[in-house]
Amino acid sequence: MKDRILKLLAGTQQRMSPARLARELGGGAADKPRLAKALKELEALGLVQRVRDGYALPPRSQVETGVFSPAAGGYGFVAFKDKGRQDLFIPARFTAGALRGDTVEVLTTEKGRQGKPEGRVVRIVRKASTRRVGVYRERLGQPFFQPLDAPAKDDLPVASRGGLSPAPGMIVEVDRDRMTLTRVLGDPDAPGVDIETVLRKYDLAADFPPDALAEAAAVPGVRVPEDTLGREDFTGWPSVTIDGETAQDFDDAVSSRDLGGGRVLVGIHIADVSHYVRPGTPLDKAALDRATSVYLPGRTLPMLPERLSNDLCSLRPNQPRLAFSVLLELDGAGEVRSAAFKPSLIRTEARMTYDSVFRILEGDAGERRRFAPLVPHLERLREAARALRRRRLDEGSLDFDLIEPELVYSEGKLAAVVAAERNEAHALIEDLMVAANVAVAAHVAERGHPSLFRVHPPPGRADLEKLREILTSFGLEIPPAAKATVKDLQKVLRAAERRPEAKVINFLVLRALRIAVYSAANAGHYGLAKTNYTHFTSPIRRYPDLVVHRVLRRVLAGEKRKAADLEALALHCSERERRADEAERDLVVWRIFRFLRGKLGEETGGLVVDMNKAGLVVALTDFFVEGLVAYPDLDGDYYVRRSETRLVGRRNKRVFRLGERVRVQIAAVDPVLRRIQLVLKAKEVPAR
Repeated sequence: MKDRILKLLAGTQQRMSPARLARELGGGAADKPRLAKALKELEALGLVQRVRDGYALPPRSQVETGVFSPAAGGYGFVAFKDKGRQDLFIPARFTAGALRGDTVEVLTTEKGRQGKPEGRVVRIVRKASTRRVGVYRERLGQPFFQPLDAPAKDDLPVASRGGLSPAPGMIVEVDRDRMTLTRVLGDPDAPGVDIETVLRKYDLAADFPPDALAEAAAVPGVRVPEDTLGREDFTGWPSVTIDGETAQDFDDAVSSRDLGGGRVLVGIHIADVSHYVRPGTPLDKAALDRATSVYLPGRTLPMLPERLSNDLCSLRPNQPRLAFSVLLELDGAGEVRSAAFKPSLIRTEARMTYDSVFRILEGDAGERRRFAPLVPHLERLREAARALRRRRLDEGSLDFDLIEPELVYSEGKLAAVVAAERNEAHALIEDLMVAANVAVAAHVAERGHPSLFRVHPPPGRADLEKLREILTSFGLEIPPAAKATVKDLQKVLRAAERRPEAKVINFLVLRALRIAVYSAANAGHYGLAKTNYTHFTSPIRRYPDLVVHRVLRRVLAGEKRKAADLEALALHCSERERRADEAERDLVVWRIFRFLRGKLGEETGGLVVDMNKAGLVVALTDFFVEGLVAYPDLDGDYYVRRSETRLVGRRNKRVFRLGERVRVQIAAVDPVLRRIQLVLKAKEVPAR
């Protein structure tokens, strides 16, 4: 009833008496007590206010439409088309059953309990999925469902088993509306069940539509001269791809030429996917629906069928390939003196890996002999990338020290969790790709053509003020929110580099920032300190890059600007990107938790990264996941939070701080629900 009341008031935007509300709601006299109670509760929550003899929405409240994303704590966020806005926080009690990707109407309140804007879902306009995935439970012989897609205080009753006979603890799928079992995925530890669960939880497509596959199969290889007319021929340039050992798609290659006088011409060559995927075709529709490739451990869900992603649009060695090339003339200071953009034909000389290139740059004699003709080009590219990075950092670009986990398998089983290697070869490619993206964005923006941009809005003032308060406890300072710039945050990250709390400080700064998204408005990229930025360099795996390729082609052809409504597309691609990232992380964490179940009772090192109502949140240093040390397990004392970063025991005066290193014992692990219970054993370093 509360949601219907809010919907009515939002629709009229005027005061309504209880009698009129009752008529509009269609209730009789028996419903009046319920209506009065609902109005009283809404008034107490600040969602409605009494105006003389009626009720209305508070001033500056409004109903808006956006896309919902849940968080692990039960709360969520709603993203809007206007990318200048921060996502709206939705408390857990106000999500109204909305799930990932649902289009919802929300009532916005200017100031919630935390003094910041928050909202309440008043209607689910469109459900992103009709199914839910969770764990099957039984109580006294009755079936229940524990959802995995959104936290629930209690298990949900299942209306019907649908003729299925799952055992308690199995992963199942239910119809979202009828709450009937529709599929049994199996035991969570059985091979393949975790991947299938993630695919269904995040509604990820495993197969392509038949018409898209048929179109891809019919695409011919590179035809000479038909496909090469009007293209610049770069087949004589020594170009290479540089990727990870297990990479499957090679959509970018790099090359260089010495221009003398400290200047270098860098070529960034990107697979010309737009030549093969034309707007409105079955291939295009399938790519748009996915919007991004998804990289799960042991399985890739490409945005395009393999005929394109692993063949025609993959820049394989010694094979002619159609490309879109960005040519940047750089000086020794990393300034782009000129930029040119050309449809091209290329032929890469080698498929190189980050490890191999790094060894060459570090002087490995064997690798330098193996790739002797390419060594001068790689060294020239390194100097160009270093200059670009120095310039970008001087402008204020943020450089986070974030380490990702890598799962190491032996005979089909997870044997270890290690830090993913990152070296200067990774930085080389990253810097060149960023430079190409900046150049394309500037070129398109200057000519006023509608396009998609990669934008990163500045952090909100309230978030910066909270960060400023927390950083003070670490002896670090930034100016007041109204005056703080990206360079101030950069100074904080640099100051934290050699401190034991570096990981926590990186996390706190990152948490204060908004997420980067796609937008039709060229609003700049705060984290990179760039006025113009887009995504151009990965059209095999990101649909926005494909859109930008098409736009750039029209710009180069001198076509007139066309009006285009790209905000809905930007919102769709941003949501798909977030969903893919969450799915990838979810499966990695699930497998790490399952691995840790075999280490019950063992001690390991950790870092206190948060303090919540339940206890200390500890990031396990060697395993890249977080667990909880419950307050009852902290010496039996009652702990008081003295600040955002400090807990003090009431009797023993023991102090715990954010960033503190501790030793913990793994006491309990639930891989399916992603929970680890830890017991504190000792502090690794004394409290300051």
